[in-house]
Amino acid sequence: MLILLPPSEGKATAGEGPRVDTGTLTLPELAPARAKAVAALTELCGGPEDTALEVLGLSAGQAEALKRNLDLETAPTLRAADLYTGVLYDRLGLPDLLDSPSADRTRESVLVFSGLWGVVGPTDLLPPYRLSMGVKLPPLGGLGAFWRRSMAAPLGELAEGRLLVDCRSATYAAAFRPTGAAERTVAVRVLRERVVDGTVRRSVVSHMAKATRGDIARALLAEGIEAATPEELVSALRDLGHTVELPPAARPGTARVMDVVVRD
Repeated sequence: MLILLPPSEGKATAGEGPRVDTGTLTLPELAPARAKAVAALTELCGGPEDTALEVLGLSAGQAEALKRNLDLETAPTLRAADLYTGVLYDRLGLPDLLDSPSADRTRESVLVFSGLWGVVGPTDLLPPYRLSMGVKLPPLGGLGAFWRRSMAAPLGELAEGRLLVDCRSATYAAAFRPTGAAERTVAVRVLRERVVDGTVRRSVVSHMAKATRGDIARALLAEGIEAATPEELVSALRDLGHTVELPPAARPGTARVMDVVVRD
């Protein structure tokens, strides 16, 4: 089983590890593509500040991120597990999982998608950076398409035969769309259920969804769940007390969507 995660907008800002070595990151085959992304981001951030902020979708108050991007190749690193912060990662608790009996499972089962690195594992050593997958980075263009071309073969091989639990947003899902794996891909959707005037209503939620996806990922790792099919995944999560549903696929050959229902 592989758990596919987005990164977080919020990140730690300092590390104490050695300089980044792209050849040691998860999927070292991506080193040439990573070098291109680093070079393009460095060039952008070394130019006019206004242009860099606009391309990266940052405000003037976030200009400090440009300095971090310029220091990518020399800055001290830290584990991806410690770099990514925010609601999903607070609930997931990767550092705790890596210091528990679930450590090996966590290292082998978690992939974090990144606009700069493509995809990384929890123990990969990375410098602080700021680059969303939704950015069109000159001269590479849209990063979703750039990484999709680069990652299709090596990541497809890594994912072969494994159930994919997809907790990514649409922006990051664009970077890897496994072919021929619809029957073993489950996208996690979170629905909020409320009773309004005596009627049960459900709605898709955003902020709460991050927390819930973090809870689901942590439960799978901490409890040692090794589901091989969407049905096995749903059964295991129900046994752990989660309210989950697995509607039929929208159309043949497409991934399943697993609804996690949270109630007020």
